[in-house]
Amino acid sequence: MVQLENTKCSFLFCLGVCILICSAIYLKAKIPNTPLPSTDLSSQTTPVPQSCDILPPATPGFKWQQKDCKKISYETKPDADCTLLQSDLHFIMEPLSKEEEDFPLAFIITIHKELETFVRLLRAIYAPQNAYCIHIDAKALEEYKTSVRNLAGCFPNVFVVSVTEKVTYAGISRLQADINCMKDLVKSPTNWKRVINLCGQDFPIQTNLELVRYMQGSEWKDRNMTPGIKQPLTMKYRTKFQYEEVKGTHVAPKGKGQKKRPPPHNLTIYFGTAYYSLTRPFVEFILNDKVANDLLEWSRDTFSPDEHYWVTLNHMKETPGSYVEGEWEGNVRAIKWRDQEGTVHQGCKGQYIRDICVYGIGDLPWLIERESMFANKFETSSFPEALDCLELWHRHKVLQHATVPIQPSWRLTTEVEVINSTLISKPED
Repeated sequence: MVQLENTKCSFLFCLGVCILICSAIYLKAKIPNTPLPSTDLSSQTTPVPQSCDILPPATPGFKWQQKDCKKISYETKPDADCTLLQSDLHFIMEPLSKEEEDFPLAFIITIHKELETFVRLLRAIYAPQNAYCIHIDAKALEEYKTSVRNLAGCFPNVFVVSVTEKVTYAGISRLQADINCMKDLVKSPTNWKRVINLCGQDFPIQTNLELVRYMQGSEWKDRNMTPGIKQPLTMKYRTKFQYEEVKGTHVAPKGKGQKKRPPPHNLTIYFGTAYYSLTRPFVEFILNDKVANDLLEWSRDTFSPDEHYWVTLNHMKETPGSYVEGEWEGNVRAIKWRDQEGTVHQGCKGQYIRDICVYGIGDLPWLIERESMFANKFETSSFPEALDCLELWHRHKVLQHATVPIQPSWRLTTEVEVINSTLISKPED
């Protein structure tokens, strides 16, 4: 019996020693010798632009801070960790609603410079159910082309067009770039419903959900959006005389005012915007239709053919989704034209280039009130805060519309508490 008691005591002593050792190990792991990281978020976030008044007010006692994003550079590698890249760049990798998932869109984006600006545009409009065709100007730097291709390789629904053009302002090459993308998009595995064209200086005002609802509304369901009117007399010169692209830099009259023959098939030429929202049946039709192809060939030596081609075809009764009675309807772009100052808008807070306003941050309230699909144009080299502010406002609205759990990496802003000039993060949902 005494031996049993001794054995029991030894067991309890060993058990106690084991508990002490385990507790010490646990506490050492739980409370490391190195100091705790600081709660100061200054190295993890940056202040939002001071004049960004379009963001909703932060919670009392807190302020908005912008999350730092991984810097995009020409060092983008083809073997990048795509999952990490998608997270670091804050791409939304899930459909945010069943409504959007059931109505996939296609986008054509023509670019030639400013990689970071392109990435921010793509991030703003990206959704995994959509399709994206990127046309890189053949004149762009090789490093730029490589970086865009490598980035596109991290997204299964983003691709670079198979045939590129040396794009010239007001030339046929700009129109041809869109058509080249359309030829690739109709072969895409994505069953997209409509296609929207963009350039690198555009940025969305509407969210993807708002785009879907706008284009499925009673006014535009099964109808193409190509704002424009019958060609006015002031624009006749564009198609009356012959023009040519000169060394990929500009368009000039051909010869000594050589006149063109009349449009094919006795078509009435219209004039409008180069921007559109087109139904898939329309795209499939014009890629194979003789009248559309004849008009394209006839347009090759005209001035800015993308501003008459789409709107002219959309006024043909036999074209799918045509809008024969249509004029300037369709809120495709918010643009401040110089000659509309004092009527449509009260001036440009940035600066005019080619009579179009490059937006400053003071233009943003006007843009938001317009509720257009997209706005043009932005230049981060001239007015960076305008795009910074609009991007934060747009992502905030996107996440408000989401019907799925929001991932932390999707946020571009965070609320931080201000205590004795120190910023302390507010827990995210």
